[in-house]
Amino acid sequence: MFLLSLGRFKMSSFKGSSLKWTGGGNCFQGQVGLGPATTLDGDRGQGPSPMDSVLLGLMGCMGIDVLMVLQKSRVLFDSLEILADAERAPEAPRFFKKVNLTFVVGGISEKNSPKLGRAVELSVDKYCSVLHSLRPDMELTTDIKSS
Repeated sequence: MFLLSLGRFKMSSFKGSSLKWTGGGNCFQGQVGLGPATTLDGDRGQGPSPMDSVLLGLMGCMGIDVLMVLQKSRVLFDSLEILADAERAPEAPRFFKKVNLTFVVGGISEKNSPKLGRAVELSVDKYCSVLHSLRPDMELTTDIKSS
């Protein structure tokens, strides 16, 4: 099911997005371009909240960066999981003040640990578009663990 018609979007770099209230609670259904429909729910009953989605977007963006850098470097590993802890401002707008991401990598050899650290560093400094779209005063820390 496609929620939108791309014909009405004119910007060449814009993916054409649509978000529609479902009629219940704080629940919206949205779609970017011709991608899959997704649900956002401020009450977290039908899907992640918008801020949960921002955090997942950051985790996903950095995860993809790290995965791609490791693959290009021909680093072998079995698993990659990203865990997050985040602190939001107490008053509106409740932006993220601090985020800690822990990269848990399984099956990586000790000799490739520096490459893993470099992959995370490249994501932070250069590649992660989501990170660079967030507030510049947000404090980001990263940890790396082997499993």
